[in-house]
Amino acid sequence: MKPNRNPLTAVLIAFASLWACSRVDAAETAADAAKKVGTLAKPQPTLPKDQTSNSVASAASLPLHERIDRLIEQGLETKFALPATDGEFVRRVHLDLTGMIPSADEARDFIDDPSPYKRDKLIDHLLAAPAYARRMQIVFDVMLMERRDQQKVPADQWKTYLYQSFLENKPYDQLVKEILSGDGSDPTNRGPAKFYLEREGDPYILTRDVGRLFLGRDMQCAQCHDHPLVDDYKQAHYHGLYAFFSRTYGVQPAGGAFMLGEKGEGDVTYKSVFKKKITHTTGPRVIDAAPPVEPTVVKGEEYWVAPVNGTRAIPKHSRRSLLPAALASNENPAFARNAANRLWALLLGRGLVDPVDFDHSDNPPSHPELLDLLANEFAQSHYNIKAFMREIMLTRAYQRSSEPPAEVSPADLAAERYAVANLRPLSAEQLAWSVMRAAGIVDAKRAEVERSLIGVDPRFRAIARLDPKREALAERLIESETYRSLVGNEQPFVHFFSAGAGQAQDRLAPTVHQALFLSNGDPIRYWLGPSPSWLVGRASALSDPAATADLLYLALLSRRPTGEERAAIVASLAPRTADKPKAVQEIAWAIVASSEFRYNH
Repeated sequence: MKPNRNPLTAVLIAFASLWACSRVDAAETAADAAKKVGTLAKPQPTLPKDQTSNSVASAASLPLHERIDRLIEQGLETKFALPATDGEFVRRVHLDLTGMIPSADEARDFIDDPSPYKRDKLIDHLLAAPAYARRMQIVFDVMLMERRDQQKVPADQWKTYLYQSFLENKPYDQLVKEILSGDGSDPTNRGPAKFYLEREGDPYILTRDVGRLFLGRDMQCAQCHDHPLVDDYKQAHYHGLYAFFSRTYGVQPAGGAFMLGEKGEGDVTYKSVFKKKITHTTGPRVIDAAPPVEPTVVKGEEYWVAPVNGTRAIPKHSRRSLLPAALASNENPAFARNAANRLWALLLGRGLVDPVDFDHSDNPPSHPELLDLLANEFAQSHYNIKAFMREIMLTRAYQRSSEPPAEVSPADLAAERYAVANLRPLSAEQLAWSVMRAAGIVDAKRAEVERSLIGVDPRFRAIARLDPKREALAERLIESETYRSLVGNEQPFVHFFSAGAGQAQDRLAPTVHQALFLSNGDPIRYWLGPSPSWLVGRASALSDPAATADLLYLALLSRRPTGEERAAIVASLAPRTADKPKAVQEIAWAIVASSEFRYNH
């Protein structure tokens, strides 16, 4: 039984969930969308088997997004979903590239734009915006740190480092190199070292996490013997990676900050618990690649600073410093393969290898040739993340509707076929920012920040827009200050919609607590209040109940309501003229609590 403070009626809950039965935009059907986007809407015909190899070979000159689609579609005798409607697409792209849904105005403008090129333009526009860098900052923070406690390095230093890196479109291999080269000794640049420092320099934790996050291999069970279930994961692989870290330790000099020290000697030896009489010795090595060349150091002269009296040891030769180059070496295809697979999973809702940290021959990619193509292209682009994501988002696979075609078997709709867009639950941060955006909190704060930076005189704004560099700088300042002012509101969402610290965050199951938070939570109840500048206040002020319905749906679901949904809202508002703001709040709250709002679809 729900508390009286949120009297959601059965009728309101029912109409808020109508999307599960009928998800066709009133202003645009999927067939209409197919006509608008032209060739993007037309899957390539299935090729005869004897023509497949020739076709793939001749496809090398095609854009990457077209080659991706051909590899997804070749050989499949199934129907693909129609292209996403404009409402679905604008919502999906904003969530993926900005971490929040579009505003009502942005959704309306995109849906009403007749240009056949508007999808490409929207992708390019959002990739160039500061909000993209913020989104990727959040993605990589959660992926690499897995919500660990903030003990060694302030979160702001780490997040600022990530944000600036994505703002510059720093190549992925360079980003990884900087993160895995940090030791915390430079007080002016401790941000990148957070990956190591929050794990306290523990060689065993680092071995497992570097394997999982940068190679796509969770080799924890290969520490004492070859992996009992995965033939590809050898004990030698685990200890070869461990050898990069075996000399590393954490130290906090008196009056100083925690940092990493490293010994200059000590080899790695190991035995299998099943063959205890045989002792193996290994130096640093990444899987089956050739071991990096190590210099010869004269015995007794191993250190610049020796490890005495709790000091931070500095060796003349650091094994840990060899890791970034060894990971990104051409002899180690797992590095590019893992990165490409994770970026694909970020945008398509499932990795070609799934789970993303369990890549081995008994868990092959759903599309082996496609993963090879993506890994090679990503590496050849010098690990250009923006360009890589753009090509994926231009594919028919990315732009399909989540509405399955008629008369297709469940097997043909399996997630790994990419015949239909996969439903993806919003992350904790996406949910927090989307509720704030829908309610009007983000836009109100942004307008306040913009007034303080540029002023209210339209002449000053016009002058700022004359200089592209000045305009870009102003946009970055506005975005950063808006984010800084509102980021604290993420916390209750992170509490309910994330896994525990140090755990993978991509397999979170729904809980009763989440449902109760969405339907009764204080932040949402406050944001859906009747303030004149916020959604409920603006929707309540409209005299036409049909216009109220349109505004609510555009703001919350990035689409216009169907005729049935609009009629349900009009009917529910008709007897409540005396308490219209309360009625509008109940409707908005019901939509926020619906599955359609909770998922990226």
